[in-house]
Amino acid sequence: MRSILYLFTVLVVMGLAFWAYRENYRTQAEINKMADVQREMSVLRENLAILRAEWAYQNRPERLRELVNLNFDKLKLLPLTSDQFVDVGHVAYPAPPPAPAEDAPSEETER
Repeated sequence: MRSILYLFTVLVVMGLAFWAYRENYRTQAEINKMADVQREMSVLRENLAILRAEWAYQNRPERLRELVNLNFDKLKLLPLTSDQFVDVGHVAYPAPPPAPAEDAPSEETER
């Protein structure tokens, strides 16, 4: 009886060792995937910083002013002035559409 118990214990220990071995390699693979994702995120952050700097460079007021002056014949853009702004109360909004009449007979009742 003892030999069966020893054999069973050895098999359980071997099974647990095999399971731990597999889990270790699975964990290492996931850690490597996470490192790859972290690297990709850092590259994307760097690219985003470059794009933001480029956007700021392209939107410099003096550059835009120069482009407007060069293309004035086509665009006819003028600087904004304070008299171009009004209160919201002065804005003429369109009237809402009329509501359908409820006592009008429908097509089904006419048949």
